[in-house]
Amino acid sequence: MKIVRVGATPLNVPVVIDLLGLHKETSLSLCLTEIETDTGLIGHGMTAITEEEVIATAVREVAGPALIGEDPLASERLWNKLYWLLSPRGQTGYASHAIAALDIALWDLKAKALGLPLWRLLGGARSRVPVYATFGFGFFDRDQLAEAAKLFVSQGFRRLKMTVGDHALARRDEPRPIDKVIAEDERRVAAVREAVGADVNLYVDANCGLDLFHATELAQRIEPYGITFFEEPLTQNDVRQMAELRRRTRIPLACGQNEGLAFRFRDLLVQQAADVLQPNVAITGGYSQCLKIAGMAQAFNVPIDNGGAWPFHNMHLHAGVANGGLVEYHYVAVALLRQIYDGLPEPEDGWLTLPERPGLGFEPNVDRVKDIARRPLSRGKGKA
Repeated sequence: MKIVRVGATPLNVPVVIDLLGLHKETSLSLCLTEIETDTGLIGHGMTAITEEEVIATAVREVAGPALIGEDPLASERLWNKLYWLLSPRGQTGYASHAIAALDIALWDLKAKALGLPLWRLLGGARSRVPVYATFGFGFFDRDQLAEAAKLFVSQGFRRLKMTVGDHALARRDEPRPIDKVIAEDERRVAAVREAVGADVNLYVDANCGLDLFHATELAQRIEPYGITFFEEPLTQNDVRQMAELRRRTRIPLACGQNEGLAFRFRDLLVQQAADVLQPNVAITGGYSQCLKIAGMAQAFNVPIDNGGAWPFHNMHLHAGVANGGLVEYHYVAVALLRQIYDGLPEPEDGWLTLPERPGLGFEPNVDRVKDIARRPLSRGKGKA
């Protein structure tokens, strides 16, 4: 079996949010990939939280041609080939996104060729995974946020995540004092905790938007509200500062969803800089690399969870490995994925049951993808 075609489709997908009387139109970008063999089998992959046109060009012009004629089952050899082609000096960024998108497609194809659901091929540790719902976005005011939290609890979710920090560092030239942002974050966290009670796990995510001083202040302010973990509190996931922040707060720290290479997770582990690692198969080099990161985390007795959305791809990793953890059910990202794919599972009482169909267990809807692809791509797109 040989690879005969590699394709990439950049998409900017409009998403309409209708919750609690709030109507908001936004969009998210992603790049779909597909790898076809001379037997007719096709594997599908994707990446996101980046500029989809750049990834599509890298796949079509550089990475894809290098895979033509290769054995698609040799995922480890092909990952290494793509690494030296796209990241010869250890860069992360776009290269890791492109590798992730192609690696996912290769594993989807391999599992189909072997007649196995991917999670079983990855190890088959469990047939369902727990999820947490990312519901609490900055476009909600405080009262809407509390009502949204109660809505998701009524739908069976007992683990909820909200954003904090309001991208403070990226917006520091705006006339908006960061101290007021932090104070409002405390009030928003308090409102959600009061709305859902003490028995619901609550997570917060600053999206790498704070410096050490303000992350420390926010962490100390919200400690009384029983936060299960504080995700991406610091810009660049700065390993030294993450370790320092971990000494300053009782809240567990989580990060890693946007890291491109395994050595970054090694450094987080060695420096004891995180309580939870968050490799994301759609960003962190695909399944091939995330399996290695899961192994490192297990050796250090540090748990792994999914951050950065894309639950239906990440659920296979967390069902496959013995130390798999939570999967992020990101409300906006899920709304996007349901426009693209057929056969996606629905969560029940805070759990996703893995499909038994070979491969990922779901497929892109070709007609809908073509329709979305015909629309003009736009700048300033939202990111999950």
